Amino acid sequence: MSTTTPTEYEPVIGLEVHAQLLTQSKMFSRCPTDYQGAEPNSRVDPVSLGLPGALPAINGLAVEHTIMTGLSLNCRINEHTKFDRKNYPYPDLVKGYQISQYDLPIASNGWLEVEAEEGGVRRAGVTRVHLEEDTGKLLHRSDESGSTYSLVDFNRSGVPLMEIVGDPDLRSPEEARRYLVKLRAILQYLGVSTGSMEEGSFRCDANVSLRPKGSTDLPPTKVEVKNMNSFRSVHRALVFEIDRQTKAMLSGERIVQETRGWNETRAVTVSQRSKEEAHDYRYLPEPDLPPMMLAPSWVQEIKAGLPELPDSRSRRFQDQYGLSIYDSEQITSSKTMADFFEESVRVSGAVDEQARAKGTANWMLGELSRLMNEAGVEIGDSQLRVSPSHLSELLDLIDAKTITGNIAKEVLEETFEGGRSPKAVVEEKGLTQISAADTMLPIVEEVLAGNEKAVADYRAGKDTAIKFLVGQVMKVTKGRANPGTVTEVLKERLGE
Repeated sequence: MSTTTPTEYEPVIGLEVHAQLLTQSKMFSRCPTDYQGAEPNSRVDPVSLGLPGALPAINGLAVEHTIMTGLSLNCRINEHTKFDRKNYPYPDLVKGYQISQYDLPIASNGWLEVEAEEGGVRRAGVTRVHLEEDTGKLLHRSDESGSTYSLVDFNRSGVPLMEIVGDPDLRSPEEARRYLVKLRAILQYLGVSTGSMEEGSFRCDANVSLRPKGSTDLPPTKVEVKNMNSFRSVHRALVFEIDRQTKAMLSGERIVQETRGWNETRAVTVSQRSKEEAHDYRYLPEPDLPPMMLAPSWVQEIKAGLPELPDSRSRRFQDQYGLSIYDSEQITSSKTMADFFEESVRVSGAVDEQARAKGTANWMLGELSRLMNEAGVEIGDSQLRVSPSHLSELLDLIDAKTITGNIAKEVLEETFEGGRSPKAVVEEKGLTQISAADTMLPIVEEVLAGNEKAVADYRAGKDTAIKFLVGQVMKVTKGRANPGTVTEVLKERLGE
């Protein structure tokens, strides 16, 4: 499927992101939020169940987290804000309304910069950042006769939920992916959300439309796409939807304003409801909660306490460690990865910090990333057995020429699988590098005797033959030989 549209049209994409906030209690009650893996309906209380007479109380930490996010997204923090009732009759919304924010959000008019696909930087506007409560979750089941029914788990109901509404400023699926990656990184750096799409604590809806290339007008209709649970799903869904709308417009069809769901198995978007079926939310001020006044002095105090964010950390990594722009951006895209990197460099105590930092980055973005991708784990996961000190120890062994680069890959894999230190793996398996010329000589003699053509080619002036012979020695020694020593010994013997 093509990821581009004809030159007549360009995509117009706006993202709406919901992030569950890291608080110990729910948005409007003292009920705990540790619902992941809990028995259904075991993390509930009168407020989250909407029982008559149960009154909400505002979670101050959730408000602070939202202010932190707004400041980090260059938003204006509104001194006057309030909560509203958003009415809609879904079965997972026990009260029949959601306590949210409408016309007076906590933060508004911000922006987030991402790399544009055609190069340069695109500034994507942030319309608003507001606070609300999460809903329950429907669980669909089938009985023995094949009849389907649904159950409701209200454990998630009332968990603090922050919505970040983006302007329609993104122009491709790849830009949308970059926006989400960067936004999640910011939330993780702030410590306000886990940002886990797999667990549902970071969820995204996309509004997609097309307009003539070069036009600055917003299209009259847009399609909302839901049910995307990974960065890959968002990218694939947007590619499909852009292609679907393009074909429709080229054939003269009218684009219908609707909500469509992404079907991961079939890799298509499916119509769920049209504009005519959309609910009138009938917002009204929440009568059980007073309006909030966010004192400027409190906002300034929060701003002064903000941590180093991804863009700043990336620039520091370039200045302090001499990393390339690409490497620094890749490493700082995850706080846990950036922390792992800095800790590994710190414990090394290397004299040349920049050289060690570049080596650390190469191994993290290379072999370690490959192993993690194959195992389906990330830095920070409890299953990851490689520590920052392990990686530092591995690089120490390479720098000391105790092991070769190829052997180091084998050692890292052993450490990854069993958690044993690189030094222990090298000692147990006898993987130390062979560097002594007298130890190397018998092996070289064996290789020369078995490769008479390569020997003749080298003596006839074909210098590339030496590389083949070096490779053969490395093969015999299973990568343990020092390539430099091998080359010296071979040239000495072939010079006879």
